[in-house]
Amino acid sequence: MSDKFVYVTYIKTTPEKLWEALTKPEFTRQYWFGATLECEWKPGSPWKMVFADGRVTDTGEILEAEKPKRIVIKWRHEMRPELKEEGWSRCEMMLEPVNDSVKLTILHTIDKEHSKLIEAVSGGWPQILSSLKSLLETGHALPRPVPKSA
Repeated sequence: MSDKFVYVTYIKTTPEKLWEALTKPEFTRQYWFGATLECEWKPGSPWKMVFADGRVTDTGEILEAEKPKRIVIKWRHEMRPELKEEGWSRCEMMLEPVNDSVKLTILHTIDKEHSKLIEAVSGGWPQILSSLKSLLETGHALPRPVPKSA
């Protein structure tokens, strides 16, 4: 059994600009709330997500990269032990031009039923992708969401 998260958004941009935003540290730092994605973006390349203070939050490997159409990442969370122990997940990012926009589809899967990782990314991806959309369409990323107090 497996678990998955799917998210689709339309961004008024070009596939090339969206690809840059997904792969260049100067962009990811803005909409991924301070994190950069370190990678050469070629099949077999190591991939990691790093915060400004040096903490590595996620690691993996590029399984497929077809600029500016598709990226597939073997992905494992590193910071929260209960998520790390679930092992490797797979994240596919598909970019498809639609008129003057790009349809961005994120498919994040793991070979585990009722995955805590998929539950976590189900909250994270919408925030990150909304901030990415805002950055590309207005020039400004969204501020980092502040969790509500109990």
